[in-house]
Amino acid sequence: MTTRHEMTLLELNGMVRDLINHEMNGTYWVQAEIAEKSERSGHCYMELIQKEEKSNTPVARASAKCWRSKWTLVKAHFFTVTQKELSPGMKVLLNVTPQFHENYGFSWIVQDIDPTFTVGDMALKRERIIKELKATGTFYDNKALPLPMFAQHIAVISSESAAGYGDFCKHLSENEYGYIFKTTLFPAIMQGEQVESSVVDALNMINDKIEEYDCVVITRGGGATCDLSGFDTYNLAFNVANFPLPVITAIGHDRDESILDMVANTRVKTPTAAAAFLIDHLHMAELAIDRASQRLVNVVTSRMVSEKARLRHLSIQIPSLFSVVSITQIGRLDAIQKRMGNLAESYLFRQQQQIEKNDQLLVLYSNQKMTNERHRMDMLMNKIEALDPVKILERGYSITWHEGRAVTNLDVVSEGSVIETQVKNGRFKSVVS
Repeated sequence: MTTRHEMTLLELNGMVRDLINHEMNGTYWVQAEIAEKSERSGHCYMELIQKEEKSNTPVARASAKCWRSKWTLVKAHFFTVTQKELSPGMKVLLNVTPQFHENYGFSWIVQDIDPTFTVGDMALKRERIIKELKATGTFYDNKALPLPMFAQHIAVISSESAAGYGDFCKHLSENEYGYIFKTTLFPAIMQGEQVESSVVDALNMINDKIEEYDCVVITRGGGATCDLSGFDTYNLAFNVANFPLPVITAIGHDRDESILDMVANTRVKTPTAAAAFLIDHLHMAELAIDRASQRLVNVVTSRMVSEKARLRHLSIQIPSLFSVVSITQIGRLDAIQKRMGNLAESYLFRQQQQIEKNDQLLVLYSNQKMTNERHRMDMLMNKIEALDPVKILERGYSITWHEGRAVTNLDVVSEGSVIETQVKNGRFKSVVS
């Protein structure tokens, strides 16, 4: 019987540690996506993941740590190159060494991160999203929308506590021209992983009562400059590009242009700049109205001057023109009067002839009608005489009466009924047996 060798978990984990330390004692450059990231006590803890390209299904996962002594330098260098902080969803190229601890298990120890790899991946992702938006034909749709001339009802998407939102409202309300703007806040999360879903939800709420607003302002003032990754998503850019109101973005600075900025109707640097843009737009509308009013005054004034000159010219010509017109019209009226007299005489003559003809026809038709009616009356008299009951009795017929009514049906009499029979020269009674 074979002797079974037993060991403790600590011993087995120690063997794994020794094996890893002996067989994998070098460093490795590995590509992975950051699924989770947190910092505690100056150390950085990451959960690394690899997904299938077509299905996004995770195929590998591992923990990674970067100790404070390394993380301080790695973090600063990564931000200097990418202008972004390391965050979930980023693809990174890490230089790692393996570590297995008997108590805490396996993890990769991060020695360095190549920021140029992440910059390239972000650039490729942005290019792919831009290409997809242009392929759908929506990339420039929001830019093509005209900002209403009197854009004073503003839907604002921002964090309620953001300093930039307060600056935006204050700048609008204290504008030097005294314009009145009405702003409605649709709160949203403006940094982190929930930016996309939160802003899209706000856009949907605006769309439910879209007739109340002239445009949308998406502002992020007060957040971290480096955390703009949430505004570089296809879904958010697609929703803004297709939104039926002009969208103004104020979420970054000169060097940070997100995809959201690219598809928006107008992009400005800061929330205050967005307010200034709306104020200037309304002021330009006022100036345009003033210019149009002045042009209208000039046109009316010029037209009045020319019309006065024309009237003066006509007033000089009117007496001579009136004399000519008067003579012409009098002659025309005489001709019309004469023609009307001739026409009236001709019409009366024709009507008189028609009346005489109608009189002759009326006499003829009346005589014919009388003759026809006499003939019809003679025929009716003959029919009436033929139907006279006395005449019928003279021809041998009789009438039988029962209780004052003529008997036309045997059902009205029964045995013992007294009936009365009328003949030509009298009546007699009978009993039915």
